[in-house]
Amino acid sequence: MAINGLTVTESKYVKARLNENGRIVIPAEIRQKLELRPGDIVLLSVEDDVLKIESHRARVRRIQESLRQFIPQERLLSDELIADRREESRRETEEWLG
Repeated sequence: MAINGLTVTESKYVKARLNENGRIVIPAEIRQKLELRPGDIVLLSVEDDVLKIESHRARVRRIQESLRQFIPQERLLSDELIADRREESRRETEEWLG
């Protein structure tokens, strides 16, 4: 398969070229797979001599999944946050009314 003159092989690699400013275009097929849109933030890392690109959204999702193991399933943090905010509001009202 060819994308903008680039050849996509049966492997997971797509050939691309750096321009004179050091920029590289992420081919459409990869942008679609990563669900990247114009303006999205991507995170770059180098492991050994391999450049990895990850969407910020995917990184956040992965961190949330890894933290989920520390929260019991029956616990709803949103309910706790709402309860905390209501208690804080009640205290502020009492202080204001004297």
